[in-house]
Amino acid sequence: MISSKMTKLAQNNSVIRAMFEEGNRLAAEYGRENVFDFSLGNPNFAPPEAVKNALIDVLNSTEPTEIHGYMSNAGFPAVRAAVAKSLNRRHGTAFTENNIIMSVGAAGGLNVALKTLLNPGDEVIALAPYFVEYGNYVNNYDGTLVVVPANPPAFQPNADALAAAVTPKTKAVIINTPNNPTGVIYSETSLKAVAAVLEAKQKEYGTSIYIISDEPYRELAYDGVPVPYVTQFYRNTIVGYSWSKSLSLPGERIGYLAVPGEIDDYSLIFEAASIATRVLGFVNAPSLIQLAVARCLDEDTNLAGYDENRKLLYDGLTKLGFECVKPDGAFYMWVKAPDGDDKAFAIAAKKYNILFVPGTSFAGAGYVRIAYCVAKATIENSMAGFAKLAKEYGLGK
Repeated sequence: MISSKMTKLAQNNSVIRAMFEEGNRLAAEYGRENVFDFSLGNPNFAPPEAVKNALIDVLNSTEPTEIHGYMSNAGFPAVRAAVAKSLNRRHGTAFTENNIIMSVGAAGGLNVALKTLLNPGDEVIALAPYFVEYGNYVNNYDGTLVVVPANPPAFQPNADALAAAVTPKTKAVIINTPNNPTGVIYSETSLKAVAAVLEAKQKEYGTSIYIISDEPYRELAYDGVPVPYVTQFYRNTIVGYSWSKSLSLPGERIGYLAVPGEIDDYSLIFEAASIATRVLGFVNAPSLIQLAVARCLDEDTNLAGYDENRKLLYDGLTKLGFECVKPDGAFYMWVKAPDGDDKAFAIAAKKYNILFVPGTSFAGAGYVRIAYCVAKATIENSMAGFAKLAKEYGLGK
């Protein structure tokens, strides 16, 4: 028999990936243009031209043994220094290369952080709705995921509910803003309230409680809504980042952890996290793409394209009578299931070749997630099917 943990994971494979595979099946049957797959957060927009130019420049101007050889576990010092300088300029931090660990995407970074922090039985709090894989990551290290219930309709963190969830076993709280799946950006007021709760609990229990801020969507914020930098409000914060969304590079698996020097046990945590990259088998983040992204730190994502999709989908769905949370960030629409049954709603949509993910997968029952990082035409052409779906549920009368 294989590992009992992996047996369970294999039996409960990600609903998001399952919907993606269903989209491929339907596309083969009906034609790709007749299937409206909103299941996976896979950016449809190409990376900036500067990324390609940076890759070419690195290959042409750097010694091959440097590009393709081993390096420090934490990544190239010059790359880490460039990332630190960029963060300092944008957020008023005081990072150096010794606060940055290059990671294999945000997922790799979160696993490194959890591997570093958790002992068996330690608790990690997630604020619902949350990215489905958090539970798997915590389970990897024999931790326990504690879920704070969702807080509709605003879906901002509920400080009282968080306070009730913290125990002497709490080691970390995962925060994801802009949020997947809701598209909500946690406000400065909300983050200060979260920080106040955790500061009080640290004093009460005599423990260190770390915020792990998962930030792959930081650059995707609309209408000038600010995305507060969590280290400004809470000292024991570790930031995980990925260029998967900001530069449309999900397949390259490149990101970083920012470990501020003022956190409790900084030196030990930084050293252990650097070793965790080896223990987990990454060894280090991919070398070529490290060197390339260091030259693209001021590049912008196609925010206008995402915003156009956001408005098109939101206006189209609300006109049909669907109730949506208008996203301030990321590229997801959080839509209320008309009868409260998100799984049945997703099944009904498949009759019209529309695929989205039930909110139950994110501990957000009663809603569904629609990823609008697709071609504009996909949204436009899906509206006829959404109109039939609305009619089926008696909306828009």
